[in-house]
Amino acid sequence: MARHIFNFEGGNELTTMGASWFVSYSFYYYKDKSHINWQNIPTYQSRISVFNRTKNLHEFWFGKILEMKNSNLDKNEIGLDAEKIKEMAKILLNKELK
Repeated sequence: MARHIFNFEGGNELTTMGASWFVSYSFYYYKDKSHINWQNIPTYQSRISVFNRTKNLHEFWFGKILEMKNSNLDKNEIGLDAEKIKEMAKILLNKELK
């Protein structure tokens, strides 16, 4: 099966991390150090590397994630549903990022 790549700037990198994982780790990184759902993925260390080199795209991606279908965001292994992911993305989008 071919890998789906998001069709917008940095889509390949966001695909590598996973949109739901990206929001979860962003919430930990930017907002709440007690949020650790992102650790449920065994490959989180390599995903953090992608996260760190794409900081210039994070705010843009939060907006794109808010437009995604809930049914796609629900397909994650971090234990968060799409509504929670979008709620966190909204919070992050309204917060000034470093």
